[in-house]
Amino acid sequence: MADNEELNLFAEEPDSPDDQEWLTTFSDLTMLMLVFFILLYSMSVPDEKKISTALQAVTAALGGKESKMATSTISHEEAGVILDQVMLNRQIQIAQQKVFSDVKLLQTKKGLEGLVGANFEDGVITLRAPGDVLFARGDVALTEKGRAIMLEMKDFMIQHSDQTINIRGYTDDQPPPAGSRFRDNWEVSSMRAVNVLRLLMSMGIEAKRLTSTGLADLNPLFPNTSEEYRAQNRRVEFVLEKRVSGK
Repeated sequence: MADNEELNLFAEEPDSPDDQEWLTTFSDLTMLMLVFFILLYSMSVPDEKKISTALQAVTAALGGKESKMATSTISHEEAGVILDQVMLNRQIQIAQQKVFSDVKLLQTKKGLEGLVGANFEDGVITLRAPGDVLFARGDVALTEKGRAIMLEMKDFMIQHSDQTINIRGYTDDQPPPAGSRFRDNWEVSSMRAVNVLRLLMSMGIEAKRLTSTGLADLNPLFPNTSEEYRAQNRRVEFVLEKRVSGK
């Protein structure tokens, strides 16, 4: 009994989720090394059949757009292009992860945590601001609070000049009230996105980095079944993607 208790005292506690973060990087590096050595091995002998077979296996494992290539013959030149694309995509992912770390810092330093949300997926960073804070209900002109939020975000956007910014306006499923000067939610969401874009331009953000899109009640975060959910769906999103040189 005493021996069991002594063993329990020295038993290791299970790793917390934070302790497992290194596994993601490790698995990515392992995959890249596997791809590299498969390609290196297959191209060591100038045999088109071997190269094609190896690349078919790799592209099939990668899935997505590359899965089509698994059924066709791939030349030396195409192999190089595929490898370059894989490496470029991975570099973009790593760079965007660093930018996302700065987003978390922005939320903390500028007091935006809990107000401006952030999401990172497939190399794309999405910042989300509540529409009811940026705009008065049914209006498209930014409120003082909304302008203040944009001012807090401005330095971050200027600092990361390699990011394109697509501003997306969203509404809930309720149409503008009778007598409104807006025809429908498409117009409301579009004008809100445009007004945010114009404000950012006036703050020094390059016009070529900015686009605006009005999406009305498409892509709701929650079902439009309650006022609380509708308020969550009324929002403005800032979709950040890394610009690639030459594009």
